[in-house]
Amino acid sequence: MDGTRTDLLMQVEGMTCDGCAQSVRRTIRHLDPGAEVEVDLAHGRVAVRTSAQSLDVAQALTKASYTATAMTG
Repeated sequence: MDGTRTDLLMQVEGMTCDGCAQSVRRTIRHLDPGAEVEVDLAHGRVAVRTSAQSLDVAQALTKASYTATAMTG
């Protein structure tokens, strides 16, 4: 990671409760401990400000049993 932070918006399927939201936050912060993570449980979206690549975030969430895809806008 080069330290440059970017904003990512991910559609994350499989989040059904606050425990899921916490799991998503932990998973992303495992990749980038300084990541800013906002979970919108009602809409299944996760906004992330991170130095990790979107593909890495999506793969980590998939390994954690969620289906994650990058969104635009």
